[in-house]
Amino acid sequence: MLRKLYDWVFALARSKHATPALAVVSFTESSFFPVPPDVMLAPMILARPDRAYFYAGVCTLASVLGAMLGYAIGYFLTDVGMMILTWLGKADTFETSKALFQQHGAWVILVKGLTPIPFKLITIASGIFQFNFPLFVALCAITRGGRFFAEAWVLKRWGPAMLEMVEKRLAMWSIIGLVVLVGAFLAVKML
Repeated sequence: MLRKLYDWVFALARSKHATPALAVVSFTESSFFPVPPDVMLAPMILARPDRAYFYAGVCTLASVLGAMLGYAIGYFLTDVGMMILTWLGKADTFETSKALFQQHGAWVILVKGLTPIPFKLITIASGIFQFNFPLFVALCAITRGGRFFAEAWVLKRWGPAMLEMVEKRLAMWSIIGLVVLVGAFLAVKML
């Protein structure tokens, strides 16, 4: 079963629809969609290392545009933004987050934009707290670009060797990946 899923992801990564799908996932993840773009970006880079930086650029641009939508949701549709934050389990930390944004807003955007924490939390909160919009866009470009281009560099440089290791022991690496994913999810819930 793992092999079929693995083969399907790589087939999608090589398809003619991969780049538009990556853009859509990157855009929506920054505003409301729960799946991070890395789940598409990594296989696409591994399938086509020669296009690693192109894919990182697509991911960055779409993510920043999606961040602008997330900001707009928080700014103009505060009730919808609060509903999304509630759905993500973060509405109860609203006052703490507001104080943190007022004191260290730029650092919050920079640091959290690099982590696996859902970026939509930051984009919507930035709109709700009416963070400086031009600065918000610049910080999103820096943090998301830094994350996706670093991922592209690592996968382009060491990806083929890592891919060979993963393919030899797919089940073991799947379990390790699942443990890391669950650990990251638990860490996000505790924050």
